[in-house]
Amino acid sequence: MRATHSKKVGTGSNKRPEKLNVHIRNSWRTNLQLIRSIGNMIGYKKSLSEWQCLSEVKMGRGSPIPPMLRQKIVEQSSSTVHNIIQRFRKSGTISVRKGQGRKTIMDARDLRALRRHCITYRNATVMEITTWAQEYFQKTLSVNTIHRAIRRCRLKLYRSKKKPYLNMIQKRRRFLWAKAHLKWTVAKWKTVLWSDESKFEVLFGKLGRHVIRTKEDKDNPSCYQRSVQKPASLMVWGCMSACGMGSLHIWKGTINAERYIQVLEQHMLPSRRRLFQGRPCIFQHDNARPHTASITTSWLRRRRIRVLKWPACSPDLSPIENIWRIIKRKMRQRRPKTVEQLEACIRQEWDNIPIPKLEQLVSSVPRRLQTVIKRRGDATQW
Repeated sequence: MRATHSKKVGTGSNKRPEKLNVHIRNSWRTNLQLIRSIGNMIGYKKSLSEWQCLSEVKMGRGSPIPPMLRQKIVEQSSSTVHNIIQRFRKSGTISVRKGQGRKTIMDARDLRALRRHCITYRNATVMEITTWAQEYFQKTLSVNTIHRAIRRCRLKLYRSKKKPYLNMIQKRRRFLWAKAHLKWTVAKWKTVLWSDESKFEVLFGKLGRHVIRTKEDKDNPSCYQRSVQKPASLMVWGCMSACGMGSLHIWKGTINAERYIQVLEQHMLPSRRRLFQGRPCIFQHDNARPHTASITTSWLRRRRIRVLKWPACSPDLSPIENIWRIIKRKMRQRRPKTVEQLEACIRQEWDNIPIPKLEQLVSSVPRRLQTVIKRRGDATQW
């Protein structure tokens, strides 16, 4: 291919030409491939029908290129077009050849072995992985090298989610319970009154988990993470359904069966009447000791309250656990300094939970059961 530059009369020789004529030497297929490559590089987009029409024309020596592509090429510098043509003549492609530098110490085969090891031992530290890699590959590898290799394997170190430990018996019971309730519809789950307790602590003193400092400021008192040995805390009981939020009861200290029955009488029964308006409903609570005590089960039986049988260590199946998580996230943002402020913030955030959010959480219960069955009773992402 030969490029000729046309110059305006009366202009300097160093000025950019307004027109650039590209002529074809080789076969028409090679010409078409080169034109496509130049067009892609300079951002010229042509429809499929235009390329087909262009390919039907047998372009011989001296055949001009399309006017729109010619205009795009004219906008480029002459050296750019010259380099593209020379690169295409030598290698058959216009892609820039990768630079030749120092090769990495770990090749593709080593990276595949490293990836298999990291996936097999997910809880291993980088130092442990480095020790294994030095013995396995018989190479001198540093921790930084392993860090970069892990990223090249499309892996990254994350903080693992906290989930309760489940033994084989608990997994089996969760699996059977999920299969037994899998046929329940969303309307059936909306008749459940969900209840649970949660502990809230005053977060003052835990500020400073991450700090911006230099390497020398590690012992600066302003860079320490302050913590409280026994922070002030509150115990909260609440109930909710897809119809709305129930009552909230807050107290200090722990709870036993007698106090739990008082909570049910003073808060659960009024919430049940207000939310369901006399319609039949099912009461849900977990297997905590105050819930499964004999006096508690006798009281529920005398009141003729239907209780949903619940598998052990299954907070991921209860929508109210997501409510606690939302409120605790709000507490971390607001950071109350005293117990009184903490109680006021909890009540305020409890009342601000919208009903569409409750319906969304309750409607997710069938999907949670499907995930439990799929994982054979193991913990889920909820």
